[in-house]
Amino acid sequence: MTSEAGTPPRAWPATGATAVLRAEPGDFRVDEELGFAPDGEGEHLLVHVEKRGLNTAEVAGLIARHLGLPRRAVSWAGRKDRHAVTRQWFGVHWSRTDMPELAGLAGPKLAVLDVARHRRKLRPGALAGNRFRIRLTGLAGDGPAVDRRLEVIAARGVPNYFGPQRFGRDGANIERARTALAGDVRRLPRERRSILLSAARSWLFNGVLAARVGDGSWERLLPGELAMLEGSASFFRVPCVDLELEGRLARHDISPSGPLPGLGGDRPEDDALAVESAALDEEPGLVQGLSRAGLKAARRSLRLLPREFEWRRERPDALVLEFELPAGAFATAVIAEVADTRSA
Repeated sequence: MTSEAGTPPRAWPATGATAVLRAEPGDFRVDEELGFAPDGEGEHLLVHVEKRGLNTAEVAGLIARHLGLPRRAVSWAGRKDRHAVTRQWFGVHWSRTDMPELAGLAGPKLAVLDVARHRRKLRPGALAGNRFRIRLTGLAGDGPAVDRRLEVIAARGVPNYFGPQRFGRDGANIERARTALAGDVRRLPRERRSILLSAARSWLFNGVLAARVGDGSWERLLPGELAMLEGSASFFRVPCVDLELEGRLARHDISPSGPLPGLGGDRPEDDALAVESAALDEEPGLVQGLSRAGLKAARRSLRLLPREFEWRRERPDALVLEFELPAGAFATAVIAEVADTRSA
């Protein structure tokens, strides 16, 4: 398990390249892809915005205040970083028959792109994925090594780590989660509770994945594995690894999986269980606390394959990456295998 402020192990040796990430907000662009169209009717609104210099909760608060609604009337599908230009969707419970005026929300940090009616509430995770356009500037180091690494990522993917933003500044959310889960976490305000439970589960998953990266098994099946179907939350047990499964693994039809601990849920067996249990045993308080909190256990793929992965040099010291990731995946997991970055 890495330290709270540490960096999890890479899949491959460092390229030796260094770069600046987010020299300006426009260097990190994210577009949410809902995967469905608004219904055009119903008592909810889907509000599509472009924001910069604001986090998701701040935008939700601005929308609620502008419409004279309680903050709980505004929801979102995914949290987006403050230090980026992001296009994302918000849901608003709006039972009135008129369409609200949202032009007054516009400003240097926020633009409203579209508003449409919808039958259902927009809930966390209700996304097909996210489209990223990331510019690394001040790029220095071994150019050919970077190009070779990009080709490897396009073919094999990267470890599916949760990004450091999940854990708060210097990993502070993990220590807060340990304290909260040692008591009755249900007493916390809902949003705070959600943040800490998510941080704890993500930390435990990263610990298991780090162990699998360390022994080289993050992209291969172990006996007893719970193999996850690509693009799905479904998985099946692998008693033994045969040529057919190896072929499906090579085609990225399936991948090894790791735990999102909680109450109940399936566990791997044999070799896969041994690695997973050893990692989880390092944090018994978090594991037991998540179970007591009643959070339902789930699984997550250990591999992340960027879709439509493209790159180009804008100039010798500027590299632009464009790719799509499924909901819940982090672009930082991709960038970490390309170059060591610092934030402007």
